[in-house]
Amino acid sequence: MTQPSPTASIERSGFVTLAGRPNVGKSTLLNALCKRKLSIVSDKPQTTRFAIRGVINRNEVQIVFVDTPGLHKPVTELGKSVNRAAIDSLEGVDVACLVIDATAPFGRGDRWVAEKLPKDLVVVVNKVDLASPGQIGAQLTAVAALEASAYFAVSARTGDGVSDLLDHLAARMPVGPQYFPLEMATDLPDETWVAELVREQLLAVTRDELPYSIATRVTEWEGSRIRVEIIVERESQKGMVIGKQGEVLKQVGQSARAQLPPGTYLELFVRVDKNWQQSASRVQRLGY
Repeated sequence: MTQPSPTASIERSGFVTLAGRPNVGKSTLLNALCKRKLSIVSDKPQTTRFAIRGVINRNEVQIVFVDTPGLHKPVTELGKSVNRAAIDSLEGVDVACLVIDATAPFGRGDRWVAEKLPKDLVVVVNKVDLASPGQIGAQLTAVAALEASAYFAVSARTGDGVSDLLDHLAARMPVGPQYFPLEMATDLPDETWVAELVREQLLAVTRDELPYSIATRVTEWEGSRIRVEIIVERESQKGMVIGKQGEVLKQVGQSARAQLPPGTYLELFVRVDKNWQQSASRVQRLGY
């Protein structure tokens, strides 16, 4: 993906990681910071399965944001792979942001993530648009014990407070090189983006355990024709993804196609790979 190219050269640069428990809004925050949709979003926990980078160039500063999967206690090989991706993304960054949910108590899981971050971390209390002033105050009081370098209360959904956070992070960037071309908005391959877009639409219409059993990948791309394979773990799940008379699959295809260039022909195919989440080799083969 590309972004408008700034005229100024890059003099300072760095990497900023967004870390936190599942479903605290890291992907929505990445999109808000970059002012474009780079990462899929869902109300389902553990939506993000690998690190996604978003690049911003402003005032001779290049910031590379890294949206990480939510850190959690894994019970499958997929969960282990997702956790490794998140932890690996914390290495060598210039600024680490701990993102927490303003509507949920600051608890053991948040502290566990904080312990894995540098001491000069930035705390971002997200979802303030959904929280009462009392909840926000309680969260800020609770996280004060972390002795972070800065604290921000934001709403990634509405954009409230995001600009101030971005200004602070830009000021923290050290003198450094241009890591990515000025016109590049993300290093996410187009094939991965399309596959993730289809998975996002599936997350919106499926429920219970099914969202966590779904994987997607592009298997063919010729001109404007794209074929996406949807993988599930059981035959019963295949029927749920297709829906009665194909209605679910049709809805997913229409919603995904609306976010792709006009004229794109999107073909969706569903297959069963029994218990793929439990196999390290199959998880790796699917790109996780």
